[in-house]
Amino acid sequence: MANYLVSKKGLMELIGHEAIVQTRYRDSVGVWTIGVGHTRSAGAPNPEVFRGTMSIKDVFALFKKDLQKYVSAVNSVLRIDVSQTEFDALVSFHFNTGGIKQATLVKSLNNGERRKAAQEFMNWIKPPEIKERRQEEQRLFANGVYAKGGRATVYTATAVGKVEWGSGTSIDLTEEDV
Repeated sequence: MANYLVSKKGLMELIGHEAIVQTRYRDSVGVWTIGVGHTRSAGAPNPEVFRGTMSIKDVFALFKKDLQKYVSAVNSVLRIDVSQTEFDALVSFHFNTGGIKQATLVKSLNNGERRKAAQEFMNWIKPPEIKERRQEEQRLFANGVYAKGGRATVYTATAVGKVEWGSGTSIDLTEEDV
């Protein structure tokens, strides 16, 4: 069995789903976060006490470090060979849900039922706002289509950690060292 890595397109896709915030902010459930979904549980820096602004380069380096545990977890559940786009979709799914070991889509995939596995991405659409992301991961898995086009949005956050969702700046990740 191969030991897969996320492709550059996969990294860009995942960042496109998650967005970038260079200062600390509170996520949707109130957890202090920075960069691309980095929380205290992932290790240093601790967003609860970090007061600076991370460079885009540092955000990407931290994201790649954090992502390794998700890549390893996806590799650990695979019992069959997968395509690069299937792997990228699975890592995106796991990064967002943390549910790769419980997901029925893994059982279906390991049984060679790729079509069924693709359909089962949609078993994970809570909260409802995540539905579009699951559909994009499903298309990436089933059809090899990256939805984000190498683009991501950089948002600012207030001093109290509220992300200013209405004032994001789109960046082209193909021009960055992702």
